[in-house]
Amino acid sequence: MKRKVEQLANSITEAVSRWNSIECVTLGEHSESDILDPYFALVIDVYLRGSPPTVEERQAAFAASLGHPGAFESSVSRSKDRFFIDEIPVRVEYKNVNMLDDAIKRSKGPDAGFVWVLKNSGTYMFYRLQCSRILYKKSDWIDTARREIAQFSSAFWEGLREACQSKMEHYLSDLGAASCSDDGFFYSVSLAGFVRYTAASLFMANKRLEPAHRAINEKLRELPSLPADFLERWESLLKPGIETDAMNKYKLAELIALSVINHP
Repeated sequence: MKRKVEQLANSITEAVSRWNSIECVTLGEHSESDILDPYFALVIDVYLRGSPPTVEERQAAFAASLGHPGAFESSVSRSKDRFFIDEIPVRVEYKNVNMLDDAIKRSKGPDAGFVWVLKNSGTYMFYRLQCSRILYKKSDWIDTARREIAQFSSAFWEGLREACQSKMEHYLSDLGAASCSDDGFFYSVSLAGFVRYTAASLFMANKRLEPAHRAINEKLRELPSLPADFLERWESLLKPGIETDAMNKYKLAELIALSVINHP
């Protein structure tokens, strides 16, 4: 089955590499996992200079190369196609090279500490560019981009860490308020925001790019430096069930936030 997935990835690459605007095609790292993994999907990133072909042209290109793609759909922004080939879920995402170049430039420029473009989206787009397997490249653009990303300054990491910690504290405040109410929705949203930005703060403190959300909990444990007792508290915070009430979880979150803020 793994060979079939590899052949499918190569067929998609062959189809899109004919487009004039193509610059590079990469394979997402989770596409290398076992097809029985519940998170598995064949994820192809297509880097272009300019806009991709129309949805109809893309669908026709895939049909010619792969056979008729099942349940084909495109996102509202037309930047992502989803479909099935022989029950294998496929996602093809289209990324503008000029926009990425601009984001890298700003992240290395005199305002790197403000990193405005990443305060909400995080560094995952850079992680994906840096860590995916190259299937096709027209030039050395991706090699140059990867070198630039590897050279982000301390100002970049410190500025983004500060932004993430600010969001962590904001969600912690909301979590405290939600813990005193019976609003399960607000509590869940606040807890989700807190854990997201707590993890992001630690990735920034370690000068590491963030992986996909489904891999963050695993990769967090591999970071070179974590606060004392962090993992034990983190596991308790994430543990499902009713044995820990909302207020106790909030107090635990307070300890975690304080340890993250004081961590060098």
